[in-house]
Amino acid sequence: MPNSNSPDDSSNHRQRLRQRMLEGGDDAFADYELLEYVLALAVPRRDMKPLAKALIRQFGTFGAVISADPDDLRRVDGVGDAIIAILKFVRAASVRLLRGKIATRPVLGNWQAVEEYLTAQMAHNPREEFRVLALDGKNVLLRDAKMSEGTVNETSVHVREVIKMALHLGATSIILVHNHPSGDSSPSRDDIAITARISDICLALDIRLHDHIIVAKAGNASFKALGLL
Repeated sequence: MPNSNSPDDSSNHRQRLRQRMLEGGDDAFADYELLEYVLALAVPRRDMKPLAKALIRQFGTFGAVISADPDDLRRVDGVGDAIIAILKFVRAASVRLLRGKIATRPVLGNWQAVEEYLTAQMAHNPREEFRVLALDGKNVLLRDAKMSEGTVNETSVHVREVIKMALHLGATSIILVHNHPSGDSSPSRDDIAITARISDICLALDIRLHDHIIVAKAGNASFKALGLL
């Protein structure tokens, strides 16, 4: 009789997971179970439940695991290139799916989908990054452009490049976005200063700055909602 760690037992267990997915959808699964099945795609003949649970303990959620820095993932015993690659493929597919929901519809009338996309794209990133959503005259997305990575301040965010990109695309409006890896979405003084500077230039060039969104694991913050724009 095969023991609990045998390939046959693992195969049967994955078959049961697959059947549950077909019958109940993703709501029927805990984070570690979803992760376990994904890991099995990279290492099919090994029981991946212990590693899935270890990754959830280390990073907290399914989303945090697939978004984790590869070097941080490698520090977890049992994680190699094959597992890192499958996690990054899952993250890319998730972001691509959510991006598709905002690609052709007016952004301002589809705000929940925008927030979901930005959260998937940035909330669990281990480093700060600054992005600009450039919109056309109907508020449809022209480009989601990553402008810089690192602390958001006037050194890292080149205001000239933000405006140059908007003018090059013929954007009539933009939305600024960056993330706080700390999990706290409260705007910093640098956040407020760089937003004010970009807002002044946009006003002079007849480009509307709709909002500046700070994305964080605990929730997002809107400069417009906070009365900062």
